[in-house]
Amino acid sequence: MRKMPVVMSLLLYLAMVLSVGGCGSASSSPQPLDADHTNLIFVVSPDLAYHESGDVAADTANLTSQGLHRSLLLASYLKQQVLGGGNVTGIYALEPMTHLQTAYGYPDMAPLGFIQQFALLNQTTLPIDQNGTTYTGNTYPIKASYGQGQVPDGVVPPTAPLPILPRYSPDSTGLDFHNAGAANEALAYSIIDNRRTGYFVFSAPWETVNALLRSINTRYGYRLALPAAYQGSNYIHAISIPPTGAARLLTYNSRVKPSSSYPVLPAPVATVACTDSPLSYSRVAGQNGVTVPAHMNTNATVYIVRHAEAHPGPGARFDNGNYVGAGQWRALSLANALKDKITRPDMIYSIDPAGTWYPNGAMNVSYIRPSLTVLPYAIANNLPYHLASTFSLGSAFTPTDDTVAEATKDFFFTGGTFSNKTVLVAWESGHIKPFLKKLIESYGGNYAALPDGWTDWLSTDYDTIWTVRLDAQGNLSVDNANCEGIDSASLPAAAPLF
Repeated sequence: MRKMPVVMSLLLYLAMVLSVGGCGSASSSPQPLDADHTNLIFVVSPDLAYHESGDVAADTANLTSQGLHRSLLLASYLKQQVLGGGNVTGIYALEPMTHLQTAYGYPDMAPLGFIQQFALLNQTTLPIDQNGTTYTGNTYPIKASYGQGQVPDGVVPPTAPLPILPRYSPDSTGLDFHNAGAANEALAYSIIDNRRTGYFVFSAPWETVNALLRSINTRYGYRLALPAAYQGSNYIHAISIPPTGAARLLTYNSRVKPSSSYPVLPAPVATVACTDSPLSYSRVAGQNGVTVPAHMNTNATVYIVRHAEAHPGPGARFDNGNYVGAGQWRALSLANALKDKITRPDMIYSIDPAGTWYPNGAMNVSYIRPSLTVLPYAIANNLPYHLASTFSLGSAFTPTDDTVAEATKDFFFTGGTFSNKTVLVAWESGHIKPFLKKLIESYGGNYAALPDGWTDWLSTDYDTIWTVRLDAQGNLSVDNANCEGIDSASLPAAAPLF
C-alpha cells in the first residue's frame, strides 16, 4: 500500500475534525441549524471597542453607512445559511441606554440596528379581532425592554401598560451591557433549561456575547472550544443543543463585503404629494393676548415624524412593537427623501426602545419602531443620536395622557437645551399631537379652542412632518405643510433584499 504524505495526512485529519460535531467542536462551514434543536445564535454588533474597520463612527458611536450595509447583507446570510430559511423563534437585543459611548454618552443603537433587517425577513402571525381572525406580517418583534434592576441611573423606569400589569415586562426583556443581577445569563439559561426548540438570536457587542458564551459553557459543562478573541461582525456563533447528545458550537463566516457608501435600495420608492389637511398656527407675543411662556427655547426648529409602516391588514390592528417590511423601504429612503424637505438637523431624538412595552393580545412586545425608523437617516448623515429617557411616556394605551403630553412639551421646547438647534424627532403618532396641543395652548391668547379630535392621527398616515419653529423671542409657529413624500400604498410588503 502506498503511504500517504504527512502533510496530506494532517490536512485530512483537520478536515475530519472540522466536519465532526460533538462536545467541544466548532465548525467553520456548517450546515444550517436544526429547528428541532435548542439554538442560541449570537450576532456580534459593532461598538467602539470591537468593530470591523469602517463600521462605526468614532464621533457618534453609531453605525456608519458601511456598518449599516453589512447588517443588510448579514441578514440574508443569517436567514438562509444559519436558519436554512426557517422562521426565527426569538430575537433579543441590547438595551441601548445600558451602553453609553463617547464623552457625550450616546446610547448604543447598533445592536438593534444591526439585527433589524433580519427581523423583517421573518414573519409574525397575530390576531386582529375578537373572532380569531389573524394576519401575518413581514416582521418579527425584537425584545429589548428593561428588566427589573436594569434601568440605568438617570433613566425613568417603565410605566405599567395597564394597572393590572407589572411595570417590567416578564418576557420581552433584552440584554443589559452591565449584566445587572446576571440577567443575561438568566435569559439564556431559561431557554436551555426549558428545552425550548427553535432559533433564538441575540444581538449585542462582543463584550456581552463573549461573557454570555463563556457563562453558558461553564454552567452546563459543554467544554466547547469558544473563540479566544473577537473575530469580527461577519462571524455568527451558535450553540446548538439536540434533544439528546452533546451541544455543539458552530461558527459561521458570512464573508460579506459591504460598501462604504450608503446602501442603495433595489428599486426606488414611489413618491406622493402631501395628503394631510394643511394646518398652521402662529403665536406671537403681544398679538391677541399671547404671552411667550417662561423658559421657552429660542431660535429652535423641531421636525417631528411618525414611525414607519407598522399596521398592515384590515382594521390596522396588527402590532408587534416593530415596523413591517414595507416600513424598511421608508426608513432606508429617508436619507434621500428628507434631503430637500428639512434643514439638516444637529441631532436626532427618539423614544427609548427599552422603556415602553405592552401586550398585543398574543405576546408582550418592546416598542422599538420609532427609534429604528430614523436610525438610517442618522447613519447616512453621521448625526448624534439620542433617546429621550428622562421622563415617562406613560402607557401605550393612553397616549393622550395630559401629564405625558406636558412632560414631552417641556422636554423639547423649554429649558434651553434645544435653543439654537435643529432637531429631528421620531415619535409615536398618538403622542405627537397631544404635546403639540399643549405647546400651542401654553401661549394663551384670544383664539378658538382646538376642536375635538384635533389630537387624532390617521392610522394610514406615515408621511406627515410637523414642524415647530421658535424665533429669537420664543414666538411660535407650528404647521404640517411638509411631508416625507413616500407613497405608503405603493411600498412592497416584504423588506428589500440586499
